[in-house]
Amino acid sequence: MGAGSEPTPATESDLNTGVLMFLPYRALENRVFAALAEAGFDDFTPAQARVMQRIGPEGTRLTELAEQAQITKQTAGFLVDQLEKAGYVTRVPDPTDRRARLVRGAEKAWAAKEVADAVVAEVEGEWEEHLGKRRMKQLREALTLLRQITDPWA
Repeated sequence: MGAGSEPTPATESDLNTGVLMFLPYRALENRVFAALAEAGFDDFTPAQARVMQRIGPEGTRLTELAEQAQITKQTAGFLVDQLEKAGYVTRVPDPTDRRARLVRGAEKAWAAKEVADAVVAEVEGEWEEHLGKRRMKQLREALTLLRQITDPWA
C-alpha cells in the first residue's frame, strides 16, 4: 500500500470460510428480527432468541440450554428469567426428575416461531433462486456434513 492509498475491500478469496458462512446467516437473522418486530415480537434480544431456539418441544433443562448456547448456567438463567417475564417461556417440573425443572416454550414463543419460520423459508427461497436448485442442494448437503464435526448435539 502506497502513501495515501485507501485499503481495498476484502475479496471473496480473502474471506475465510467461517466469515463466508456467517454473512448470509447474519443477513437471515436480521430479516427474521425485522419481521418479528413488525409482528409485535420486539421484546427479546438475539441472545434470548439463541436460548429460546434450543428449547425442545417437550421442554429442556436450563443446564442443557446453557451448554448448547455455549453460555454459563447463570447467564442462561438470567435470559430465561427475562423470557419468562415477557411471556415466551414457562418453567415446569421435569417428569423424569422431581428436583429438576424444564423450560418450555409458551404460546407466545410458538407464535413468534411461526413468523420466523415463514421468513426463513422466504430467504431460503431467495437463496435458491440466486444459486439455483442444484447449488442450494449441494450447499445444504455440505453444511449438513459439517455438522458431524462441528455440532456436538447433531
